[in-house]
Amino acid sequence: MGKFKGAIVVNTDRCKGCSLCVEACPKDVIALARKKVNVHGYPFVEVVNPEDCIGCASCGIVCPDGCITVYKKKMEE
Repeated sequence: MGKFKGAIVVNTDRCKGCSLCVEACPKDVIALARKKVNVHGYPFVEVVNPEDCIGCASCGIVCPDGCITVYKKKMEE
């Protein structure tokens, strides 16, 4: 069985900064932006360690606003 690599895409304009996804991520791939806000004035989630993403989609599952999409790619060994 091969390994999977994930890629996270965040719709920052819809994100309200609840950080449920940050808590759900087992690899600390995403974090709440500290000094940036979106068009609605909310701090948003951004990808800080993209190389650590395993594509589990925990972040996307818990997002109440559907702001996160996770893609999986099978890595060659």
